Amino acid sequence: MTRRRTGRAQAWAELLRVSALFSVPGDALAGAAAAGVRPGRGTLCAIGASLCLYEAGMALNDWADRAEDAAERPHRPLPSGRIAPSAALAASAALTAAGLALASRAGRPSLAVATALATTVWAYDLGLKHTPAGPGTMATARALDLLLGATASTASTGGKGGPRSGAVHALPSAALLGAHTYAVTAVSRHETQGGSTRTPLAALAVTLAVAGAASGDALGPRPDTTTVSSFSSGPPAPAPAPHPALPSSRPLPSSRPLPSRRLLPSGLPLSSRRSLPSRGLGPLLALAYARTPATLLLHAALNPSAALTERAVGGGIRATIPLQAALAARAGAPGTALALLGLVPAARALARKVSPT
Repeated sequence: MTRRRTGRAQAWAELLRVSALFSVPGDALAGAAAAGVRPGRGTLCAIGASLCLYEAGMALNDWADRAEDAAERPHRPLPSGRIAPSAALAASAALTAAGLALASRAGRPSLAVATALATTVWAYDLGLKHTPAGPGTMATARALDLLLGATASTASTGGKGGPRSGAVHALPSAALLGAHTYAVTAVSRHETQGGSTRTPLAALAVTLAVAGAASGDALGPRPDTTTVSSFSSGPPAPAPAPHPALPSSRPLPSSRPLPSRRLLPSGLPLSSRRSLPSRGLGPLLALAYARTPATLLLHAALNPSAALTERAVGGGIRATIPLQAALAARAGAPGTALALLGLVPAARALARKVSPT
């Protein structure tokens, strides 16, 4: 009985590709960093929703491809008979409902983004996967996942401008994550048969371009959500009253002028403080991201066999984590970046037992 339960658990782990789950929480955390807010209750809701929707997509993917897998990958859980197709479809529906329910806990804007994400996932698995729109659809899904984290995190922390502003600030990071996902998905279309040299080379070029963009400063204005205590003793001086002899209401210069923005002891503006610890960290993490799939993609280009192509796809999935960390550092959240980087060893260890592809 114990062996039977272990075998069933292994089958579900393969179906849901649990080793790839470590690449999911970073979407929400990178989204929160890009929105300029600290992770909070909404971020946790976004992570839970992302995990459920990701796993729903994994189960639905195998259900939709069960006939193809029977010919090309008969060892998969559905064609091998270890899991019934009806069970996989039911799990996908239940996980989708759970993901939407968790997203709703972070507010209506988050539910709207999660609904768009769920629709994209189902559209990809049920019809768009084997069309030219497949890689773009998957890239859209991953970008929406990061925007879900930005929206939910901003809603829960009351960030300036609200969820819409948080999503707008997170768009550049979402675009970079989407570009990486597009490249990995394009390569994955050849992982069962191989034979493509151009696609791994193109994915390598995209990887290097994304790494270069992720190593720079964040694009666009950054929302100022950080607060510090004043270094002066006592409350700030009130603005002087207008001079009675002047018709204008503009106040005269005061002997104690008030700065328009607080300064750190170093004299740098408050909005610059968040980027100080991460200026050197971002390029290092971007380099770590590029290094993860670059060699595997090059090998797949030189020898486009199915085995090497599948390894390149796995490396691209694992590279998502250092990319998320680089995006967090780029947005001025080095603590989040280092925490995400800590997931890499666990993802690598689990990938040895359960394939992420």
